[in-house]
Amino acid sequence: MKRLLSWLTGLVVIAGLLIGLLVPPSVSAAEIRNVADDKLAERGDKVDLNNSSVRRFQQFPGMYPTFAGKIVLGGPYENVDDVLELDLSERQKELFEKYRDNFVVTAPSIALNEGFDRINDGQYR
Repeated sequence: MKRLLSWLTGLVVIAGLLIGLLVPPSVSAAEIRNVADDKLAERGDKVDLNNSSVRRFQQFPGMYPTFAGKIVLGGPYENVDDVLELDLSERQKELFEKYRDNFVVTAPSIALNEGFDRINDGQYR
């Protein structure tokens, strides 16, 4: 009886393995999509005004941290020119015009905007 039980158990295991090989890959085996990577691909080398943190503005002299914080908190934006509707000084308007070609606007993503990660993304030197 024990021998019969071990044979049946072995057959069930082998049948399960064979069926697993014949069945198409499951949904869990599909390519994993990451929202952040999708947004990076969508914006290219430009700074996304709706989804970037304040730190992304460090590459533009005069914008980090005060003006960058104003931009981040003033969103979301429909287009790049919406930034000019904020309460900006003349100097900030000049800076924005200078770097305008470096900005892009994509739809806000909850994964990138939840909490205060856009103000303090937790990267310390």
